Amino acid sequence: MTKPVFSKPFTQQEAIPEAGIARAVEIMKTGRLHRYNLLPDEAGEAAALEIEYAKWQGADYCIACTSGGYAIQLGLRVCGVKPGDKVLANAYTLAPVPGAIHNVGGVPVLVDIDESYHIDCDDLDAKAAASGAKYLLLSYMRGHIPDMDKLLAVCAKYDLCLIEDCAHTMGAKWRGVRSGNFGKVAAFSTQTYKHMNSGEGGFLTTNDAELAARAVVSSGSYMLYGRHGAIPAEDVFQKVRLHAPNYSGRMDHMRAAILRSQLPVLEDNLERWNQLYDRLHAAFSSMAGVVIPARKQEEFYVGSSIQFRAEGLATKAVPQFVAACAKRGVELKWFGDDEPKAFTSRYDSWRYIDDIPVLPTTLRVLEKTLDMRVPLTFTIDDCDMIASIIEDEIQTFLPA
Repeated sequence: MTKPVFSKPFTQQEAIPEAGIARAVEIMKTGRLHRYNLLPDEAGEAAALEIEYAKWQGADYCIACTSGGYAIQLGLRVCGVKPGDKVLANAYTLAPVPGAIHNVGGVPVLVDIDESYHIDCDDLDAKAAASGAKYLLLSYMRGHIPDMDKLLAVCAKYDLCLIEDCAHTMGAKWRGVRSGNFGKVAAFSTQTYKHMNSGEGGFLTTNDAELAARAVVSSGSYMLYGRHGAIPAEDVFQKVRLHAPNYSGRMDHMRAAILRSQLPVLEDNLERWNQLYDRLHAAFSSMAGVVIPARKQEEFYVGSSIQFRAEGLATKAVPQFVAACAKRGVELKWFGDDEPKAFTSRYDSWRYIDDIPVLPTTLRVLEKTLDMRVPLTFTIDDCDMIASIIEDEIQTFLPA
């Protein structure tokens, strides 16, 4: 009997709202795409987006950037990271995070994770003490928020400057507080596979006026910083405007228009994502051979992807299982592969880091961790079919 095959692509996003398309066309007709190319008394799309996103996020200041990775780099720089400075970071993340540290000349100090994909706060404590690092770049990898009470206690104990990478947690919360509102600065991504889609793009948010002014000037405002939206007062800029280097990473009007049309529906989309995620999580939770961590009650997550461990399989069988699912249209990524594949890489493949540590829990957890995108183009029925295919295929690889 022929086995059913799932036919929808795992990389297909929803269309940009019509209002965003129409506004982008209007902007293209003017030819004024650069964020500072404005008519007299014209606010501009990028500035309007900064105001609207800052209000939604609950932050005082927002800088619209070319990418989430650039926003991380900018955040590290304005917080004071200099060449040779050590920066703590969780080892389970994606390559742009250690790449951002490397870009500013910092030295990554990788921290182990726990069984639930969170940074291990005990190892963070130990690494902070041993390294003398004064910065923590926390990646909420794949939307998993750690125990922020414990993490902030470690930050306070060692006076760590917290920079939050919220690429996977736009809209997520811990005890009702949005991710991105715990540290000194936060970086967000609007790359295609994130919660808002502008192809590439991102935000830097902060409540620190001087850091915000530095970030605006360093994003490439020249002396046109007054054309930004959510910014501090002129006297703050007078302090920093000649001292902040220009790194040219500003957002343009086209992408801002695309994002402005998505912001009003973001809350609804977060709810839709979690309906799909919760359906898959329930199915994986009852599946033989599969382990999926429960979510903490204090955490409001945003399930745009899902991770589980094929614990019932021998490690050598995992790539065969992934290939079998792929033949039936289900795209899984394996974080335990020795070789980086597509967007997926393991921390010990980042060879530009000197003295790569052995992190036993990270290696053991990732050894059988599988990752799957959950685009909003899927339905509940699609989730049921995907889970059925995964369950069917994993049974064939479980030991007798």
